[in-house]
Order: sequence, then structure tokens, then C-alpha cells
Amino acid sequence: MNLLKSFINISLLTLFSRILSFIRDFIIAYTFGVSISTDAFFVAFKIPNLLKRIFAEGAFLQIIIPIFIQYKKQNSNITRKFFSAIFGFMILILCFLTFIGMYFAPYIICIIVPGFFKKKLLFKLTVKLLRITFPYIFFISLSSLTTAILNIWNCFLIPVCSPILLNSSMIISSLFFTKFFHTPIFALSWSVVFGGILQFLYQFLFLKRINMLVPPTINFKILNVSSLLKKIGLGVLGVSANHISLLINSILSSLFMSGSVSWMYYADRLIEFPVGILGISLGTILLSSLTKSIVYKKKDQFCKLIDWAMRISFIIGLPSSIMLYVLSHPLITVLFQYGKFTKFDTMMTERSLIGYSVGLLGLVLVKILSPAFYARQDVKTPMIISFITICITQIINLFFLCMKFGNLGLSLSISFSAWFNCILLYWTLYRKHLFKFQPGWFYFILKIIISTVMMFIMLILILNFIPSWNFGSVWYKATRLLMVFIFSWIIYFIILFLFGIRIHQFYFKI
Repeated sequence: MNLLKSFINISLLTLFSRILSFIRDFIIAYTFGVSISTDAFFVAFKIPNLLKRIFAEGAFLQIIIPIFIQYKKQNSNITRKFFSAIFGFMILILCFLTFIGMYFAPYIICIIVPGFFKKKLLFKLTVKLLRITFPYIFFISLSSLTTAILNIWNCFLIPVCSPILLNSSMIISSLFFTKFFHTPIFALSWSVVFGGILQFLYQFLFLKRINMLVPPTINFKILNVSSLLKKIGLGVLGVSANHISLLINSILSSLFMSGSVSWMYYADRLIEFPVGILGISLGTILLSSLTKSIVYKKKDQFCKLIDWAMRISFIIGLPSSIMLYVLSHPLITVLFQYGKFTKFDTMMTERSLIGYSVGLLGLVLVKILSPAFYARQDVKTPMIISFITICITQIINLFFLCMKFGNLGLSLSISFSAWFNCILLYWTLYRKHLFKFQPGWFYFILKIIISTVMMFIMLILILNFIPSWNFGSVWYKATRLLMVFIFSWIIYFIILFLFGIRIHQFYFKI
């Protein structure tokens, strides 16, 4: 398997999915603007989405994939039995969690966004929306289980297409079904649940191709439940540093003026674009590849895999962070400033995005370094690092709040915590002699920095000749913004080419 080819294919599909998510957010911003309804929906959507990132996509995948690979090495029949047992066990647990989440929705809202409790209309609306959207965690968690199986069989592209179904569901609902609801925002909540059902069914049916389409069963013996739950519990703490920090930021932003939750949401969506394309794509490939290198005792390949992923991260992540910083205002203006989304909303969202751009590369590197521990079934180390990171983040948060940075301070705290998490993960790998940089990193980084600086200078010069971003139709503005992005990347890669960096240098076969 050529990892570079797999990475490019996954990145392209992720790019399409993220573009579709931008279209979704554009339609939501145009239809609902920044209001009580959007604040309520984004919180109601964020809670199951956060649980999905921490439990389903985060800890669960990191823990379950190495176990599945061990079983696959032994016997395919045992692998099928284990999958059937974990499938049945998850259905039981998820039914219970969904019921608990829906029943205790008012208390969850009080904890997550305490500022809403004083605003009775907003609080009641958020509770209703959360009760509708909470079952999404049930279907998306089962979908994540099928993702783990498909990734082990190197079927990376099928799960990557899954988010397209959710985005399509939300777009269609926003455009055509809001008129059927007395409160239009309810249409969006129902579309989230319907999208989750589609995601699960789509991936589950593909299991037949790899002969893993089995019914759920209850078999606690093969699962070794106590050990499994312990690993998942530690894994949750290990991968949740950034997500818990985002959750705390939601609590703090709810205490600010109305609209703060929505501003943070839109900025988070923009930063997730490059993080998803780069970090999640590389992390998806790395976890199964690193686990296989451990299972088959290829220590040298383990080290080279991490080095390969880090080089790609730097070569794309560093210029991406500069672009987001420089183009934050044009991006938000072109993508969101329509209908009920005002210039003030643009300015406040821009502040949050600038803060996030500082930590973009750190967020990507965390998604590359953490699988190195989970591939070795070491869940304790990331958990300790995660706990330290969360504590440091809140100290930074307190500092920025005292300095009255507002939502800019909240996003900066996420960026600094991502870099701190990344440094701790790298240092631990290095100290345990699990990873060391391959030769040539000094000149490689120097070439990237010079190329990025040259691109930055050209980007500033180009923007001086661009008309106001408030001028023209949406397509005209979008075309101008796209051309600026394309031209900037062309300049960057031409300079890299002149420095001798070629695409064939990143071919990696396993």
C-alpha cells in the first residue's frame, strides 16, 4: 500500500466533505444569522458532536483498532466473533447513554453553558434541541465502529465519504423543511439525527465486502469487559485535552454577550477545515499502519512512519496557518457575511479565527503523535499528558480573561494548549527511544520557513490590489478568494521546488 497515494485520496475526499460543510454553514448563517436560535442549536449540536469526537472517533477508535489487528493476525473467525460481541455491547451502552442524555438534558445544559440558565427562552429552546439531537451519538458511535473495521482492511475512502451524508441532510433541511416547523431551527436538529442514521447504514452495508457483516451478540467473555472499559476510560482522558478545553470555552463564552457561542462555532469550523484534511487524514492512515508495524515487530518502520507524517504536516500546515491568519477577514466575509450575519459578527468571528490559526500546526501534530502511543496500547501516557495540558490551558484561560481578551483569549488558549500537548507527546516518545527525527530535518524546516515567508510577502502584496471584500456578488467574491488561495499555494510550491523538495520524496510503501 502506497501511503502517499492513500493520503492524497483521503485528503481530496475530506476536502470535498469540508467544502460541503462550508456550504452548510453558509446556508445556516444566511438563513438564521447569529441569534438565540443559532446559539441554542450550536450548543445542542456541539454536545453530541463533542461526545462523538471524544468517545467514538477518539478514544474508541484509538483503543479498538490495535485490538482488532491482534485478532486479525490470529484468525478471521475470532475477529468476526469479537466484532459481533463489541457491536452488541455498544448497542446496550449507547441505548443507556442516549436515554440518560435526553432525560438529564436540562442539567447538561446548566453544566455546559451555565450562562443560558439566566436566559429562560434560550435555555428552554436549547434543552428541546438537545433532546432531539442527542440520539445522533448512538448512530455515529456505531458508525465509528464500522470505520475501525474498514480502516483495518485498508478501506479508508468509504468512511471518509460518510460526513457528506450528514452535511447533505442538514443542507436539504435548511433549504426545504424549515417552513414546516413553527420554530424553524427544529428542522436542523432533526436533520442531524437523520444524517447520523444515514452515516451508520451506509458504512454498515459496506462490511459485506470484507466478510464482516455480522449480527450483534452479547458475549462478555470474549470482550474482557473490565479491561476494555479501563482502556477506553484512560483513552477518553488521553484524547480529550483539546475537546475538554473547547467544552470549557463554551461554558465561558456563554457568559459573554449573546452571539459569542456562534462566533466561536464559526471560527472552529474554519480551523477544522485544514485540521480535518491534514491531521485526521494522516491520523487515519497512521493508527492502523503503526499498529501493524508493532504487531509485526518493525521498529524502524514505526519511526519512519511518524517522521513521514510530520514532514507532510509541516510542509502543508505551516503555510496554512499563515494563510488563515492573513485571510481571516476575507474568509469570514465571503463565507458568512450575508442575510442576518452582520459586519460585527464578522469582526468577532475573525478574532476567534486569528487565535485558532496560531495553533493549527500544533493541532495537526497532536493527531499524528498520539496514535504512536495507542498503536502500542499505551493509554496511560497520553492520559497523563492530557490532564497536564487541560490544567495548563485553564491557567492560560484565566490569564487572558484577566487581560479582557474575550473570545480571542479563548481561541488562543486552545492554540497554546495544542502546542504544549504536542511538545509533551514528542518529548515522551523521544525519551522512551520510540522516535527520533530522520536525517535532514534542519535544512527541510529552513526551506519550508523561507518558502512560507516568501508566500506571506506575496500574499500581502496581492491583497493591496484586491477590491473590498464587501463588493460584488457571492460568486464573484468567492472566485476572487479562491484565486488568491491558488496563487499563494502556487508561489509556495514553486519556491519549494526550487529548493529541491519533490513529491516523490514522500512516497512510502508498507
